[in-house]
Amino acid sequence: MASCVFCRIVAKEIPAAVVYEDELTIAFMDAGQVNPGHVLVAAKAHAETLYDLDDAQAAALLRGAVRVARAIRNAFQPQGLSVYQANGKAAWQSVFHYHMHLLPRHEGDGMALTWPAKNPPREQLAEYAVAIRQEIR
Repeated sequence: MASCVFCRIVAKEIPAAVVYEDELTIAFMDAGQVNPGHVLVAAKAHAETLYDLDDAQAAALLRGAVRVARAIRNAFQPQGLSVYQANGKAAWQSVFHYHMHLLPRHEGDGMALTWPAKNPPREQLAEYAVAIRQEIR
């Protein structure tokens, strides 16, 4: 996609500080670093969301993320690492090309996540599970 910034990075039309690359994935420094070592791991082939990945892409992305995460740990010794990935506007996806953030974390680094747990009853959870199981292919 000519207008996709990540496709243009993959095509080497836009410079990026690449830290890892294989046949299906590319990992590069996020220009909007939250903390030093903040890396994006993206699919090389254009796929907007997680839903659009095939099994090979999904496996390669997680394999690459693990390798890069270990390298971030060794290079920056963060106290933790958050992995963020959004699908669709409602989930705050801002670049519509599949990618995940590997974000080194430190106590008091200013990052916050609101998680409004609803705690439905166990019976409702069981109903949700049935609905999902019926759709797994």
